[in-house]
Amino acid sequence: MFLFASFQSFASFDEWFISKTLRIDYYHTGDNKSELYSIDQVKSEPFWGGSRTTLIDTLNYGEYYFKAYDLSTNKLIFSHGFCALFDEWRFTEEAKQTSRTFTETVVMPFPKNDIRIELYSRNFMGVYEKKFEYKVEVKSYFISDERQLVFPVYDALLSGDAAKKIDIVILPEGYTASEMDRFKKDCDKFAAGLFTFEPYAQNRDKFNIRAVLAPSAESGTDIPGEKVWRNTIMNSSFYTFDSERYLMTYDNKSVRDLAANAPYDQIYILVNSDKYGGGAIYNYYSTSVNSNSSSAKIFVHEFGHGFAALADEYDDGSTSFNDMYPLNLEPWEPNITTLVKFETKWKGMLPANTPVPTPVENNSGMKLGVYEGAGYVAKGIYRPTPDCLMRTFRGEKFCPVCTSAIQKMIDFYTR
Repeated sequence: MFLFASFQSFASFDEWFISKTLRIDYYHTGDNKSELYSIDQVKSEPFWGGSRTTLIDTLNYGEYYFKAYDLSTNKLIFSHGFCALFDEWRFTEEAKQTSRTFTETVVMPFPKNDIRIELYSRNFMGVYEKKFEYKVEVKSYFISDERQLVFPVYDALLSGDAAKKIDIVILPEGYTASEMDRFKKDCDKFAAGLFTFEPYAQNRDKFNIRAVLAPSAESGTDIPGEKVWRNTIMNSSFYTFDSERYLMTYDNKSVRDLAANAPYDQIYILVNSDKYGGGAIYNYYSTSVNSNSSSAKIFVHEFGHGFAALADEYDDGSTSFNDMYPLNLEPWEPNITTLVKFETKWKGMLPANTPVPTPVENNSGMKLGVYEGAGYVAKGIYRPTPDCLMRTFRGEKFCPVCTSAIQKMIDFYTR
């Protein structure tokens, strides 16, 4: 059984770490039934944007979990939950027929001493299983500090020390050199849009937003369904997993190389397109287009996934994923439930005598309850309110459960 440590305060940053980043790239290979991990490269990067206080992740969010132990004492000194494209891909039809290899990355503050890293993956019962381990010798000459894709940085919002703030790095996709001024304006628009919505608005002083001024050879992004192909710096594309509006990239290394130009907790890729689309994966990266009429709501919806671990609450079956949420297990995302362990979700927030499940009535509005239809399916998975920014863009705010989850994550990063 996988147990989370509850003693994060015992891991002192100055005792164990140097203020820069250890980046570990690895390969994640498999199909819908199996997976395999193998090492790619270990790098040293100049900035550490994460907390120096919250070093052990106790949230229990994510399909994967990374742990780092001091090799001589076997002390857990860092951990982090996250998701990756592989987990979504394994629920596609393609994964039933073939295998794929994805490149993925874990980062941590650079350790002073040799470490052992361990990678865990949730099995089909929702339990973390150890899949891979690797020893890192911190003085090894194979740890490269070579920089790829070095570019200047634009400060869209600076509120203070990176160690005490949530640091978002925005990466430009499909902006040419002549469009860098437009990218800066789009970053300002992103910041303005994010802080239009609560609870971000009341926590504006807890964020830093920086942007990397990295041009692409061509403007736009790939749209395979329309036979449009663009030469861009991160190779993004609509039709990810053959879902038209899903806009992602498989080029993890370019994403990480660009992000390394600034300290970061979260990576946000801003794509130069007016076509509706975007995507996000928890503690991996988020994407959205810059010019669609719904851009601000796309920003915050996708950031809800990437930053706050929120699930999609819609149930229209418009994705390429199949059966992502087994109905006999409670999802780890805070804003959906199968009622298997509803007491771990928003049960304690419900008004007295709320029926479970809760029928949708004409005057339900944002009335908190347990409404069927979420997680891409109409039956068996439930959401907190009839509507929310994690369900549609008809409204202007997050439901109370999502708002609470976002605030919890803000506090987790900045306490």
